[in-house]
Amino acid sequence: MWRLARGGRPVTVAAVVAATASGSPGGWYGWLAQTAPVHWAEGGLVALQAAAGLPWWAAIVCGGAALRTAVTLPLAAHQSRLLAKLENLQPEIKQLSERLRYEVSVRGKQLGWSDKVARFHFKKNLRRIITELYIRDNCHPFKATLLVWVQIPMWVFVSLALRNCSVGALNSEVQEQFSTGGTLWFTDLTAPDSTWILPVSLGLLNLLIVEIFASQKMEVSRFQKLATNFFRVLSVVMIPVAATVPSSMALYWLSSSFMGLSHNLLLRSPTFRRLCCIPRTKSDSDTPYRDIVSALTTRYGFKK
Repeated sequence: MWRLARGGRPVTVAAVVAATASGSPGGWYGWLAQTAPVHWAEGGLVALQAAAGLPWWAAIVCGGAALRTAVTLPLAAHQSRLLAKLENLQPEIKQLSERLRYEVSVRGKQLGWSDKVARFHFKKNLRRIITELYIRDNCHPFKATLLVWVQIPMWVFVSLALRNCSVGALNSEVQEQFSTGGTLWFTDLTAPDSTWILPVSLGLLNLLIVEIFASQKMEVSRFQKLATNFFRVLSVVMIPVAATVPSSMALYWLSSSFMGLSHNLLLRSPTFRRLCCIPRTKSDSDTPYRDIVSALTTRYGFKK
């Protein structure tokens, strides 16, 4: 649930949820809430609920799970396949880089290049070599971002569709169904969760996702540390945001995060990775779940 850019000015998901929470009807938010993809999401939700005969809370959970499984899980497997290929390329890239550095050094001495000119030729040729390797193995890093460019808009459009249903922007009949379509402590899906159980659960689940993946990285760059801290802060910020939007949205966000965590854990399974034809890498483990628990307990001092 992170970054999104659409034509013109960049639009962040944080801005979308903030505007959703404030309920501002005009401006870019009002335009976005009335776009065709949002209306398609509304129609899909209504059709799913009518066809399955489920209460609305169950239709929202099942719809979110179906979208994550049918759309983002295959893309996540594709992303893992590309990342595995990229990881397996690193030794070859390192070897070619060392050879190129030697060749440029020899050539530079022959032609009297300065250090600046030698560095320029080294970087230029290294980029060319790496690009050729990406083409050869069909694993350009940009392709691995496809998941983001599908998942984020989908999350935003479904969220806005649920808000439209909750506030009666679709029609009053659906809004009335939402008002009695909840369960347990959130019986009214048009109202925020006054108990904060859904928002706090969402925040804790998102923090768990961040910490699990942060614990798997032994060596991290400064950018990765900043990104991890950003997602930690965003996970906490989402708690009050989720407490101000209709429960239907908070429920969708919670179920979507749960399915995302489940799918990412599934993609760590050696058996599932083989089924998805994901190449084995040096960092792969035969006991990934035990390693996750061990890394978390070691990182956060749960063991004495």
